[in-house]
Amino acid sequence: MLIEFRAENHRSLKEEQVLTLTASNRIPADSRVRTVHGVENGLLTSAVIYGGNASGKSNVLSAMAYMRDAVVLSHRAWDPEGGVTRSPFAWGDSAAAPSMYEVTCVIDSVKYEYGFVVSDQQVEEEWLYAWPNNRKQVWYEREGNQFNFGDKLDGPNKLVQEATRDNALYLSTAMQFGSSHLKPLFRFFSKMSVADRSNIRFNARNPFSEILFANDRQLTLDMFETGLVDRVRDLFRDADVGIFQIKREEQELTVGSRKFKDYRILLQHQPNDENSWLDLSEESEGTKTLFRLAPRVFQALNYGSVLVVDELEASLHPLLGMQILKLFCCGNTNSQNAQLIFTTHDTNLLGTTLGEPMLRRDQVWFTEKDATGGTRLYPLTDYKPRNVENLERGYLQGRYGAIPFIGQLVAEAE
Repeated sequence: MLIEFRAENHRSLKEEQVLTLTASNRIPADSRVRTVHGVENGLLTSAVIYGGNASGKSNVLSAMAYMRDAVVLSHRAWDPEGGVTRSPFAWGDSAAAPSMYEVTCVIDSVKYEYGFVVSDQQVEEEWLYAWPNNRKQVWYEREGNQFNFGDKLDGPNKLVQEATRDNALYLSTAMQFGSSHLKPLFRFFSKMSVADRSNIRFNARNPFSEILFANDRQLTLDMFETGLVDRVRDLFRDADVGIFQIKREEQELTVGSRKFKDYRILLQHQPNDENSWLDLSEESEGTKTLFRLAPRVFQALNYGSVLVVDELEASLHPLLGMQILKLFCCGNTNSQNAQLIFTTHDTNLLGTTLGEPMLRRDQVWFTEKDATGGTRLYPLTDYKPRNVENLERGYLQGRYGAIPFIGQLVAEAE
């Protein structure tokens, strides 16, 4: 499970920002808090980030996605002579300064702290510490191409060091040599799923790909082989969106003189009515959003991994967003301690309009820009709201910051 994430000099995250999923000991534990061996305090199964448009909340998730991609792809996919592609703060001294990313997590009762610093040219630093039996061990530390290995890290360390390029991570390279000691940490990152609306790709020849996230297409097709489609279908039924069954059909596409086979997805809108099937590309935006998110949701729940979603409420009814959040809160549906981290503008999750608040106070985070344009990420618990306080009203009234300044717009409208 993720304990803490840190990032510095990534897009609008000019200064170091920290997101923690450690539960507050001031709030009674419930199903949204998991006790994990190797961690002193309980860990939360979800966290949400609120903030005005362009406040940087999506950049927090972007930093997590960048770290995931660097671990998984830097050795085998980054251009060996291309330096390091990154997105530092856009102006001032920060544009040339290095960027830092760090994760603290617990896997199979062992706590890990892993991080790296990159410049435009190379990996400047990389480090990994572990706490088996709650005792800190230095597994390796790196400065440029100089490595210091602890005596507790088994494996072909020197061989991996020689194969590690200046612009690739040691952790990424080690997995190509089958390092068993590092495999659990690598899997933590490789199983992390990031759903970002900007990753939707368009293919004029195949409308199916238009409505899927860039790397979701195979996952969507695979769910028919794994039985995952049954859980997706049940989610549609529980959400009461008028969809009762899902199937895929093989189709033949022609491009010029070339023919190839592909699949189309169909959804049934009336039970036992063969005339009520509709192609996924013809469905509403809310149905498309739910469909492309659902496989990711259940994959995370199956693996006990981290799911990161930008704008969970996009095109979804508030009740559907709540339904997804409930899956991560409930012990029956989330027995593997999966975690959901998301941004949203949906304040229903803060209030009591639809029943008891879905979120604990320690699950709520905010972003806002400072005078230099840098993003500040901070938790609701900094404000110590009273238990009886209406969080939704307080947020909309600006009590906790992180809302757009609309006073001038209102004045002009009047």
